[in-house]
Amino acid sequence: MDRGIDRAEQGAGREGAEPGRVPLAVVVVDRDGLVSHWSRGARRLFGVPREEAIGRSALDLLPVSGALPEERDPLAHASGDGLGPGLDSSLDGGLSYPAAGRARLTASEDGRVDVLWWAYPLVGPGPERLLVLAAGMDGLGTGDGVFERIAPGFALHTDFPGAEELARRLPEILPSMSVGESARIVSQVLELGYPILEFSQNDRVPVTPDWGVARRAERRARRERAARAMAAGDPVPQELRDEGEDLEYAAVRERLEFLNEVSGRIGTSLDLSRTIVEVSRAVVPRFTDVAGTYLREQVVAGEGFEDGVPDTTTMWHRVALEHTDEPGRWDDVVPVGEAMPFPAHTPFFRCMTSGEPVLVPRISEEMGHAIAAQFDKRDIRPLITGRSMLVVPLKARNVVLGFMILLRHPERPVFNDMDRVTGAELAARAGLVLDNARMYTFQENVAETLQDSMLPHIPPRMAGCDIATRYLPGTLLGRVGGDWFDAVKLHGGRTAFVVGDVMGHGLNSAAMMGQLRTAVQTMAGLDLPPAQLLRNLDDLAQRLGDGYLATCLYAVYDPLAGELHLANAGHIPPVLVRAADGRSELLDLPTGAPIGVGGVPFEAIRVRVEPGDRLVMCTDGLVEVRGEDIGVGLATLCESAAHPAASMDDACDTIIRALNTRGGRKDDVALLMARLAGIEPDDVAEWRLALDPAEVGRARAAVREQLHDWGLAKLAAPAELMAGELVTNAVRHSHARPVALRLVRGDTLLCEVDDDDHELPTLRHAGPLDEAGRGLRVVSTLSREWGTGRTKAGKTVWFELTLPRS
Repeated sequence: MDRGIDRAEQGAGREGAEPGRVPLAVVVVDRDGLVSHWSRGARRLFGVPREEAIGRSALDLLPVSGALPEERDPLAHASGDGLGPGLDSSLDGGLSYPAAGRARLTASEDGRVDVLWWAYPLVGPGPERLLVLAAGMDGLGTGDGVFERIAPGFALHTDFPGAEELARRLPEILPSMSVGESARIVSQVLELGYPILEFSQNDRVPVTPDWGVARRAERRARRERAARAMAAGDPVPQELRDEGEDLEYAAVRERLEFLNEVSGRIGTSLDLSRTIVEVSRAVVPRFTDVAGTYLREQVVAGEGFEDGVPDTTTMWHRVALEHTDEPGRWDDVVPVGEAMPFPAHTPFFRCMTSGEPVLVPRISEEMGHAIAAQFDKRDIRPLITGRSMLVVPLKARNVVLGFMILLRHPERPVFNDMDRVTGAELAARAGLVLDNARMYTFQENVAETLQDSMLPHIPPRMAGCDIATRYLPGTLLGRVGGDWFDAVKLHGGRTAFVVGDVMGHGLNSAAMMGQLRTAVQTMAGLDLPPAQLLRNLDDLAQRLGDGYLATCLYAVYDPLAGELHLANAGHIPPVLVRAADGRSELLDLPTGAPIGVGGVPFEAIRVRVEPGDRLVMCTDGLVEVRGEDIGVGLATLCESAAHPAASMDDACDTIIRALNTRGGRKDDVALLMARLAGIEPDDVAEWRLALDPAEVGRARAAVREQLHDWGLAKLAAPAELMAGELVTNAVRHSHARPVALRLVRGDTLLCEVDDDDHELPTLRHAGPLDEAGRGLRVVSTLSREWGTGRTKAGKTVWFELTLPRS
């Protein structure tokens, strides 16, 4: 870093010459003009040891005389519009921008030392004020244009190899810099193509290895001399007046370069939080020393809001604060995340209501006191009084989303009209970026709400089984998909499990998914056999329109019979994990065509299961990876499903970790796992009743006695009353077969009554003189839940009661 400069041959001159290296001195000067760092290269070039240089005045050690006389300087003609100001202008604080030039050290051990120098001001709270680089002119050659082709090399043209070495050497120049910070800076150097030196967490120092800086420095120097002459009432020299247009053009060009640079640094993603940070950091410290960003409450929440001008009740959230002051100075007084309104007399309110920038050249004590009144028990005046302030609105489509408060240190030039224009343009670009992020966040919230409304909220336990589910969206840009799962309670203590996948993504797929899911729930409630249910679902998909395709796996678990009844429509097969030996297997099902193809038969099979077995159903997004055989994913699914787990949730997480860590997954994932606990025979009681009204009393007595045996005496009275009503209706409407009465003790008390009448009863209003219609009213009033369902022989009417707490 401190050992060389690059002499690159460009344009006219000695073509084919190789880049050269000469010693490079690095000196850091503090705010008092004293040397705080003196590199080994400085010792070699100027002949002064480090221990003698540290703490001495830089004016006593460095060559401060201006450009050498042309007749004694063979390089004087290399720069046509001047070689820049003398180094003393930078050493005494006369310049606040990078400068470069040539100078002579007249007192040295070797006599005359002619040097090239570059000076870069260091802006920030630290004591360092100036970084000076210098190189001896001996051996640089005298060809035309050589001088203009010399610039300090910091990253790619050093004489020690590798970025790691460069990172290690940076702390030698700025001793307070850590090695970790150095490595980060070097990576930025190599990525951007030009270096950025940092000496604190918050301050960046641009170092432009471009000799054109001398010409810009000269233009700035002339502009400053002209301004000083005008301020003193002296006539402005003709050569300075002639350069007015050129100076104005240079200033405008610099502002455009700044805006283009900022535009490239913001809006790298649609994440609102990241965009806010990018906007705030883009202007500090180059344009301002403090940048506070405020946004409407609805913008932060990703919500829409009504059009119209904000008022004194509008809440503004402080979402970011960047500054060059010492760490922590602002954190307690103006913490990020605070929300507040702004009264009408403040410049902030004027900015947000007019939509125009508000410039305050200096914050007076009176204004500082008025602003500080907004901060209860916190004195913000020391942070803002005396600083220059520019408030710029963040707008998009003529709507004010927020604003930025920009503050400059008192020692920096105040904001002027050109800064006002620059700030307005900056805010306009930032406003569009923030609005894009806001709209994306809003749409993402809508998509999540839609997806959540379509996915069922399945209880963790249903009759005879424990259930756990997972849903993962495929990508952040497609949070709404066509994958779904469901669990539907059926009569007889049975449960239907379904997993489906509509082909495609987006709202259309989600809409079709919602229609199919509703249809499955309805048909499951009618207790259609699995194959018939898929047949009806296929007919529905064809009626919805062409191009509607979906896969679906439907399974019915009967805990009393200990079996699964399954049918498949183009879906990947389920996994069954056996509790006896922990073995897992893919169930071999007849695979029908996807829903929507039409004209394809569906078949169902029955599989015996034991208490403790686990059924795993998922969509292909979990096991299928682009470029990989799906068999690999299915094998991993089987292996991970068999892994022991402390709970159902842990078992699901194990599967997700095993399969979701593989790269290339783009599709949604739906996963349903059910532990088939079964129902013990001692928890089931059944009776056959003849078609005789006298059997109603027998039924009531049987229910009462059984509940006392189970220790559920508190439920005996309502249970026998409702069971008597159901048996009465069954005996009255049955044709030939006996009535079946069954009690099941599980998480609830289930009572079912079967008969051979196919007409389902309905709840109806019973008048004072009506003889029928009151039984179901009693059941509906006293039960936790009740329902009806068709069977092959007729129908079932059932009710549930909540078990008393033990």
